[in-house]
Parts: sequence; C-alpha cells; structure tokens
Amino acid sequence: MADPRVEAAARSALAAAGVHDGHLAIEFVTEGEIRRLNRERRGRDLPTDVLSFPVDGAGPVAGPRELGDVVVCPARAADAVEAVVHGVLHLCGYDHEADGGEMLELQGRIVDSL
Repeated sequence: MADPRVEAAARSALAAAGVHDGHLAIEFVTEGEIRRLNRERRGRDLPTDVLSFPVDGAGPVAGPRELGDVVVCPARAADAVEAVVHGVLHLCGYDHEADGGEMLELQGRIVDSL
C-alpha cells in the first residue's frame, strides 16, 4: 500500500506545477541502487537523495502522458516527502540549477502546505 504522505506530496507538486494529467512512478531504493543509477544515467559515481527520469517531453504525445520516474533514497534524504516533491517538480520541467531559485521556492511552499 502506498504511503498517503508520498501520494499527497506528488499530487501537490503536480498541481502547483499546473500538470493535471499523466502517469509517474515513485520508487524507494537503497544507497547502492541510487549510486548505480546516478553513475549509469548521470555519470556521477556517488549516492544522492533523489533522481528524476522524465519520459515524455512537453509536446503532444499519443495516449496518456508518461511523466517519468522519481527514485528516492531514504537513507540519503533528510525528508523523503520533500525529496518526492523535488523529484516530481523536475519531471514537470523545473530545474533549480538554471532557474534562479524558482523551483526551490515552489518546493518550499509545497512542503510547507503538506
């Protein structure tokens, strides 16, 4: 059974980003698994708290939109619910490394509202 806090975090992040349709998956993994994913997908050989892997871009798609996957490592995340919000915002197109603080500000507001 899914943790209702995780579902609420994902739904709140989607709503705040203005995304009202699509599918996403959230998985909780070990430090070893997130390190492997980070190494294979991003070329960074170290564990991290959360990774996001978008599937469909912003353009039109045939059938239901697949937003992508959020992978959280609870052992590395100070707050797993906040990590879910962070990952979902990335799937919605936000990028805290390039947006001048917009994503992290929105993330803070979402987490505070939960």
